[in-house]
Amino acid sequence: MYLNALIVDDEAPARSELRFLLEETGRVEKISEASNAREAVEALVRSKEGTDARTDVIFLDISMPKTSGMQLAEALHKLKNPPAVVFVTAYSEYALDAFNVDAVDYLMKPVETDRLKHALDKVEGRLSPSNPRNNTERIPVEKGGRKVFVSVDLIRYIEAKDDYSCIYTDQDRFLSTISLAKLEQKLTPHGFFRVHRGYIVNLEHVEDVEVISSGILQLGLKGVEDKKIPVSRRRVVSLKRALGI
Repeated sequence: MYLNALIVDDEAPARSELRFLLEETGRVEKISEASNAREAVEALVRSKEGTDARTDVIFLDISMPKTSGMQLAEALHKLKNPPAVVFVTAYSEYALDAFNVDAVDYLMKPVETDRLKHALDKVEGRLSPSNPRNNTERIPVEKGGRKVFVSVDLIRYIEAKDDYSCIYTDQDRFLSTISLAKLEQKLTPHGFFRVHRGYIVNLEHVEDVEVISSGILQLGLKGVEDKKIPVSRRRVVSLKRALGI
């Protein structure tokens, strides 16, 4: 798959550097540039009207004068079929906001070639109808006072805790300020299932289903010891269907 990209950054050297890196990948057919949100919108209108090639992905800087990249992404998020958005920024503190506008990836400047290729993989996964599940998605979480990213395929389950969501992998636990409802919306296409008002599980890691008193189910997960995940009564039928049992 060859992509058409739009680079939006108010700094010309940054645009030139990213253009060079994209060209080096050999995976981008056409690269357009815009120095601000207004120029970006004009380019997207030309793309939509067919006077210019379609725009598959926007590489978007966040910190720009007047309309910021985040404001532009929020506007694009409301469209019916928006292009994929990859943020390219020097600031890590906007990762949660990027999650909320369904950005495909979040690259830190200076951009590394391997990370850029990984972002292109994710864009292709998002755009390909034959590959609706793209488990290279990452979730921003808190760990030791820092913002880090966890790949969704490493997540075993998520538990609601007060105002936080606790994200469990086989080896660690992370806190997130993202609500369980928002995580459910984001992760359902990646094979996750809301089994209870307080739990989301990765179906890939379900190891056993146990029936306890009164027909209530609980789940055992691979790599998770001494923890059984309860299943609410009203979700039992849909869960069985999802598991093929």
